[in-house]
Amino acid sequence: MKQKNSFFRSFIGVILLLLPMKVLANDSISQKGQSPLCDSVEVSLLTCSPHEEIYSLYGHTALRWHDLSKDEDIAFNWGVFDFRKPFFVGRFVFGLTDYELGAYPYPFFKQEYQHYGSSITEQVLNLTPEEKMTLKQALIENLKPENKVYRYNFFYDNCSIRPRDLIERCINGKVTYAPREDYQPTYREMVHSCVRNHPWAAFGNDMLLGLKADLKTDLRQQEFLPSNLMYDFDRATIYAGGEYRPLVKERRIAQPAGVQVIEEDFPLTPMQCAWILLAVSVGIVLIEWKRKEKLKYWDALLMLVQGLAGCVLFVMIFSQHPTTSLNLQLLLLNPLPLFFIPSVLKGHGKRWRRVLLGMIVLFAIGRIFQVYAEGMMIVALSLLLRVTDFTDNK
Repeated sequence: MKQKNSFFRSFIGVILLLLPMKVLANDSISQKGQSPLCDSVEVSLLTCSPHEEIYSLYGHTALRWHDLSKDEDIAFNWGVFDFRKPFFVGRFVFGLTDYELGAYPYPFFKQEYQHYGSSITEQVLNLTPEEKMTLKQALIENLKPENKVYRYNFFYDNCSIRPRDLIERCINGKVTYAPREDYQPTYREMVHSCVRNHPWAAFGNDMLLGLKADLKTDLRQQEFLPSNLMYDFDRATIYAGGEYRPLVKERRIAQPAGVQVIEEDFPLTPMQCAWILLAVSVGIVLIEWKRKEKLKYWDALLMLVQGLAGCVLFVMIFSQHPTTSLNLQLLLLNPLPLFFIPSVLKGHGKRWRRVLLGMIVLFAIGRIFQVYAEGMMIVALSLLLRVTDFTDNK
């Protein structure tokens, strides 16, 4: 759902950044102080299907302001960010990434998704002229430099939530969404549905997402995904003046899906890598049993990887992403092994083996409450093999 701020976008942004605000502001209030009619204006919710770039696996949402009587056709996009900003990855991990509202000619917006082979579904909203004027003024206000930047949150404040909330605030009535009784997925399940063809992206998400991502969601929480918002808009109604009217007047395909270039992931899946680790671990145990000698450097290597991965999960406790703060995978992957490496290398690993056994038991119990990343239980089994010493050494 993140919109890449490419050089192309940066270039047109410099030239056209102020143009939409100027165009929208023209005739916003007539000389007599009355709002002009917006009968010729179409306001649409744009839903873009995913493409293969990692930032677009979840789709994207934007708004379109199209005045059919004038040369006004503008896309409003709350998903603009800049990779070039210092410490971008670190800031994103800690939930400190700032996104902003960008406005530029709709043909440029459409051209980008055409390039990636993504479809664009357009839902023309059933707004009154007064509601369109209210929305117009809200967009002008949101485009101001002091308002257009916001603190992005993947689940709670993103490019799908922002336009939804703005539309609702500008409607003179109450928007009612049809309930979905048979649809109560968790955040993790919805993320899985988007990355099902990308096992390593799914693995990374599951490593970082904690217990809160496995709680059932309600309808408004589900609308962080553009596809869910589009579905709900199709079935939503507006109650105003004692009457109901559909929120969406017309739905059409603004850009059909094209050809997408599929880039191959790493040839092995996380589960396959976990099985390989288990096979190697069993082989190491057999070698130790035969030699009657503990391979302490293998233990040190496992502890190093385990501890470094644990450091990543540990710092996520302090992230502003609410769903990462309580991650039960920390019971197995945490910085603690790093402190025991010196004693293990000296041949005194009995204390560490007791600690490791306790960690594995707690980790297994935690699996009852939280969905772990693919292959993590096999990794735990591989580490369990290191608990028992088949040699005569300490």
